[in-house]
Amino acid sequence: MPVSHRLLAALVAVLWGVNFLAIHASLEHFPPFLCVAVRWTLLAIPTVLFVPRPTVPLRWLIGYGVGFGILQFTFLYWAMNAGMPTGLASLVLQSSAPFTVLLGAALLRERLSGLAIVGAVVAVGGLAIVGSQRLGGATGFPFLLTVLGGLGWALGNLASRQARPENPLHLTLWMSVVPPLPMFALSWLVEGPHRIGAALSTALTPQAVPALLGLLYTCVLATALAGGVWTWLMRAHPASRVAPFSMLVPVVGLSTAWLVLGERPGLVEALGGLVVVGGVLLGSLRGRQVPAASAAPVAEGAEPAAPPLARRA
Repeated sequence: MPVSHRLLAALVAVLWGVNFLAIHASLEHFPPFLCVAVRWTLLAIPTVLFVPRPTVPLRWLIGYGVGFGILQFTFLYWAMNAGMPTGLASLVLQSSAPFTVLLGAALLRERLSGLAIVGAVVAVGGLAIVGSQRLGGATGFPFLLTVLGGLGWALGNLASRQARPENPLHLTLWMSVVPPLPMFALSWLVEGPHRIGAALSTALTPQAVPALLGLLYTCVLATALAGGVWTWLMRAHPASRVAPFSMLVPVVGLSTAWLVLGERPGLVEALGGLVVVGGVLLGSLRGRQVPAASAAPVAEGAEPAAPPLARRA
């Protein structure tokens, strides 16, 4: 890869890592389920108006939207609203990597290389180390929710892989059409019309500006810009050269949360984080059998169609 392309890949990782701060800002004003609904609505409207619908089977488009758009971000936003530290969320969401590998083998009968298996085991071990510091108290529930977010992301990865889109970015954008109505309904049932009305009616007040900027960052920079650049890089270079840059995402997420929010993971959590990153990186090395089209972003992690071990929330 040319130096300029490496810098672009690093920039994408930075944009995705900072996106967890943007999510944190959004949740300061909007309740979590409503926040997910608004986030995808802001993307769905211009997508329907200006982006050609990808020629993929409808079931895989919907499956991608349910796994990546609904399950991942419902659990992630819920977890962060319930107390999951912002930086740690960017790390634990990497649980999507071993989930994708294992589910791909179980459901799609994908043949795994030795590196993929070892990488998944190491990443799960790292998550166990982090979880050992979280489970058993009030912090256990948000941790488990974040892990479930990683599972949702993995399911979205499998649907994206089966869709086999000619233009992965178009699939990612059209996936945004799936979550809004279910998420508005969930918000109405769980958070209630009063809470929804209060959040929306005060959305244009000065106090809500950080939340609106967070939503704007998530939609424009983390999804459209970073997703487009990542998709272009994935089409221009082998996945094995691009995917490892995604390991910068939790590094950026943890660092920015430390600098901006004052979050400092404990020593054992930091050690577990290094093990997770190492396991995911190991699994992304040559020999992994999951094709480049299999991945879906977002994290929030964070959101292009990239290899399953390479995307953010």
